[in-house]
Amino acid sequence: MLNQTSVSEFLLLGVTDMQELQPLLFMVFFTTYIFNVMGNGAILMTVISDPRLHSPMYFFLGNLSCLDICYSTVTLPKMLENFLSSHKEISFLGCISQLHFFHFLGSTEALLLGVMAIDRFVAICKPLHYTVIMNHQLCVQMASTVWVIGFFHALLHSIMTSRLNFCGSNHIHHFFCDIKPLLDLACGNIDLNQWLLNTVTGTIAMGPFFLTLLSYFSIVTYLFFKSHSCSALHKALSTCASHFMVVVLFYIPVLFTYIRPASGSSMDQDRVIAIMYTVVTPVLNPLIYTLRNREVKAALSRAIRRKLWPKGALKNNSSS
Repeated sequence: MLNQTSVSEFLLLGVTDMQELQPLLFMVFFTTYIFNVMGNGAILMTVISDPRLHSPMYFFLGNLSCLDICYSTVTLPKMLENFLSSHKEISFLGCISQLHFFHFLGSTEALLLGVMAIDRFVAICKPLHYTVIMNHQLCVQMASTVWVIGFFHALLHSIMTSRLNFCGSNHIHHFFCDIKPLLDLACGNIDLNQWLLNTVTGTIAMGPFFLTLLSYFSIVTYLFFKSHSCSALHKALSTCASHFMVVVLFYIPVLFTYIRPASGSSMDQDRVIAIMYTVVTPVLNPLIYTLRNREVKAALSRAIRRKLWPKGALKNNSSS
């Protein structure tokens, strides 16, 4: 990965310049990160260990939880380190690596949310053929495909960004290395990089979003014309509510950051929005799924009982 830069490292300016807020922000973001890892880790381990959750829906949910843990880990540990350190440097290679994994995991999550929408469509509109259509082999292939596409999408950006010439300031007005702040520092022509960001990233982001909307429109239309019952429609859509809430939380910040014209953006707004999709959304996802999903809550309670009272849990399982 060759580059023409004279800059060997960048300086991450972080969330705020106010030094007196750094310890408080460290505690807030550290606590949030711990809850993120614990919440998503609990869902991931429960999906893996509980046979009752070995279905396509929870297979994709496990992938989502894994992505949320990794997604925050790409940015938060470095941000926490910078809160406590006066040296906020990041090497050029470290910056490009952070950019790569951030877009790798972000684009993979966007694609995965589209796949989860397809799964809900098949489950509701094709219930008798659901287990045949969404078999284990197809689920693994779909999950593997979105991970591979996300990786190569990010690789394209990391290679193109690393080849830019950075001959001026090395101060990144952000708390992690992203494409837009780096393009602001680049010397020379960045039209191709900007086109890739708008076209390729825009397609990967908006494609699954419109697929999700189409899936839910098809579900509503199918249920309305088939059942003519508001209660049946409400019951079916309640099973999709968690996924839809996660989609909304994920896409609103993404739309503001990457779809918005560059002339209408500011560094402070971008940092606030970035906190939403790197810190807030990943920690809310496990809460959304556990609070709204009876099967996940039941599986978590069984897992907790097995840890606290292993003999009693074993007896209850054998009797059931």
